[in-house]
Amino acid sequence: MTWTTNRQQETECYGEHLASLLRPGDVVALCGPLGAGKTAFTRGIIRALFGEEIVTSPTFAIANEYTSEKGTLVHCDLYRLSSEEELFETGFYDYLDGKRIVVMEWPDQIPSLLDEATITVYFEKGEGDQRTLSVSIPER
Repeated sequence: MTWTTNRQQETECYGEHLASLLRPGDVVALCGPLGAGKTAFTRGIIRALFGEEIVTSPTFAIANEYTSEKGTLVHCDLYRLSSEEELFETGFYDYLDGKRIVVMEWPDQIPSLLDEATITVYFEKGEGDQRTLSVSIPER
């Protein structure tokens, strides 16, 4: 599935759309260059699931957790990590307990995280604010 957006708000709306398909245990990998819209897309997911408006990339915290009666989502930014050992030291693998939705920015920093069960969104920058999002959702 491929989506094209021309504004940040449209990127967020596609995040909201994907949120309607997510369930606990899902892992979403957001891949693309800096400034491609990964955090805006995540903002849409979080807004749809939790009503949260303020969403920032957890670049230095590594992970931000959002919880409500609907469940828990963990938003991770792996940009600063360079090895699976570093990732293990953060406690990341505790999030993969099947009870949470995990959304990862920069998962390509640790290629072993990407497997056939991962929902993957590839972001490509076009001219101006245009973005192309290629979405891969495995069969469940």
